[in-house]
Amino acid sequence: MTEGSYYTQVTIIGGGISGAALLFMLSRYTQIDSVTLFEKYNKPATLNSSAKANSQTLHIGDIETNYDFEKAKKVSASSSMVANFITHFNYEGTIGFRKPKMVLAVGEEEIAKLKARYETFKTLFPYLELWEEEVLESIEPILTKGRKEPILAMGAKDKISTVDFGKLSQTFIDLSQKEHCTVNLNFSTEVTQITKKWDKFLIHTDKGEYLSDVVVVDAGVHSLLLAHEMGYGEEYAMLPIGGSFYFAKTQLLNAKVYTMQNPKLPFAAVHGDPDLTADWRTRFGPTAFAMMTLERYHHMEILNLFDLLSLDGSVLGVYYDLMKDEDIRAYIMRNFAHELPGIGNEFFIKEVRKLIPSLNSDDIEYAEGYGGMRPQIIDKKAKKLLLGEAKIDTGKGIIFNMTPSPGASSCLGNAFEDAKILCDFLEVDLLKRKIKKELCDEKEYCYINRQPHR
Repeated sequence: MTEGSYYTQVTIIGGGISGAALLFMLSRYTQIDSVTLFEKYNKPATLNSSAKANSQTLHIGDIETNYDFEKAKKVSASSSMVANFITHFNYEGTIGFRKPKMVLAVGEEEIAKLKARYETFKTLFPYLELWEEEVLESIEPILTKGRKEPILAMGAKDKISTVDFGKLSQTFIDLSQKEHCTVNLNFSTEVTQITKKWDKFLIHTDKGEYLSDVVVVDAGVHSLLLAHEMGYGEEYAMLPIGGSFYFAKTQLLNAKVYTMQNPKLPFAAVHGDPDLTADWRTRFGPTAFAMMTLERYHHMEILNLFDLLSLDGSVLGVYYDLMKDEDIRAYIMRNFAHELPGIGNEFFIKEVRKLIPSLNSDDIEYAEGYGGMRPQIIDKKAKKLLLGEAKIDTGKGIIFNMTPSPGASSCLGNAFEDAKILCDFLEVDLLKRKIKKELCDEKEYCYINRQPHR
């Protein structure tokens, strides 16, 4: 592609898992003729989609106790498309892996809550099992070693639980180039502005200008920034939350082990995961702390940051409500301590011991270069923190997606939603039967089955 003006039917801004999934969805399952992808870095999935920036978990909603039944139902339907893609296209063992997974209840109070949750959630996830201590001894004996409190786990042994979302992003992009659709990839190309020109959108980049019929911005927190510049999403602000991890010095767990969520806390409880980037060594986390930046391990963008913080009375009110709660205040202070160089593991080991009581602080080490940003969206009108994906569908041919967790797990479901909107707008066909055949399984609760027929 040469610099200057260029026309495409669809423009996708952002080459992480969300943008890559949409590119694959449009190129393979629609009659759209041309799609152009812009990514400011030199390859896809360098930020939160990188395997080092997330827990590599395919979130289904079965062991995530911060999901209520309705959210688990929605996430399960969407995430099943990723699992089915991995199976149908033969990527088990390279992109997706079958590892046991469980949520661990510690103490009588948590055990009672987990048993009640099991009775409700087994209707949605009939494969779930309850594992008493003697069963856990055979699955993950280190969980019981040196433990004084009673424990119970709810889990599954043979499901795709671990995904390299960075490799999945690259695979989506590679496969899209083999389809009938003309796919134009623009890496190391930063979109600086979007404006309207005639009935189309003019995409301004550092390498020229491009015309497009429709646009989807899948650029994380930068999606909100571009929306604000176009006058959309003014009711939203951003709380920048960073997350870090700790490694065990040896391989301790073969299973993904989550802990029960404190319903007061807005961020995920600590869990242990076999890490596919480190020969399956156990990685613990995440921590959660406010960071005054938009991208982890990249330069700070002060003016953009202050635009997104939008520190007016409604936003400050949300911060006040969070901080006045004693549990949340203590949680924030603990997570700040986890980041202290040299001594953070002395504080973090207290969290890890809920999983593995026998560990000492010198058994873990800070995971340098691991972790990412999870910018949380604040609804200024409702004065609350939004803890899932946020979307601004303008109804005018441009969509802005902000996708904190479980955005990667829901990437194909989200892409399907956007594809429906784009195909309606462009008056082209969406090949639902092909999607059902390749991304759905009769035994799974696939996302497309939840959508109204047109």
